[in-house]
Amino acid sequence: MSRVGLTRRTDLLALSNLRNDGRRPGEIRRMRIQMGPLGPGGACSGSALVSMGLTTVLASVRGPTECARRSDELPDRAFLEVTVKTAPFSSAGDRRVTNPQTDRRLQEMSSLVQQVMGAAVLLHLYPKARIELCVTILADDGGRLEAAINASTLALVEAGIPLLDLVCACSAGLDQDVELVDLNHQESFGGPNSGAVYMPCASMVQRGTVVLAQCESRLPLATLERLLNAAMEACRAESIHSLEICAFRASL
Repeated sequence: MSRVGLTRRTDLLALSNLRNDGRRPGEIRRMRIQMGPLGPGGACSGSALVSMGLTTVLASVRGPTECARRSDELPDRAFLEVTVKTAPFSSAGDRRVTNPQTDRRLQEMSSLVQQVMGAAVLLHLYPKARIELCVTILADDGGRLEAAINASTLALVEAGIPLLDLVCACSAGLDQDVELVDLNHQESFGGPNSGAVYMPCASMVQRGTVVLAQCESRLPLATLERLLNAAMEACRAESIHSLEICAFRASL
């Protein structure tokens, strides 16, 4: 598309109060879910492929199994190990191969996914056991943490690991004091319609429990509540789709 055509499209979207990808402020991206893409059997107990717009994440679960090291054993619950990796082709700009053991951003993301999943999984049912969760980011157009959480939840369901509730994750942000949900890469990190505020959230929707809400911006309490409410409404929309997929999968 030429620069003139791109400018004309941006102006039309702005006049229509639409975002840079044509969505309304409170509209989530198209969500596609595939349960068990890695197939039955083998070393993988369950897997799920989740796409949120142009962001695609694959999650796989192995376990519960015995801990390879006695130092990993916990007497009253299972040890949940989470590893987040990125494919070299996941981002259009940076195609370097990153090491999940040394990359600070991947380590932080692994810790957040472990924190969220640890709140939902009934780990006490598997004392001294080990559950491995591997998350691979195949395409990144913003919201990779939220997509990783959604894929992890569905992979655990596919593996038959009991959960308190399905965890759904979505982001919220601000653009000229208007709440946006499910931010893409341009809205999160720059561009003409970029919002200065970005807040990823995760919730156990049916229980009404917030398990993650992370915001680095300083906001008034009223604004923070608006963002949180918008994110929770988006999580509820995602949960409807996820529950339909899980019910269909269970009926097969």
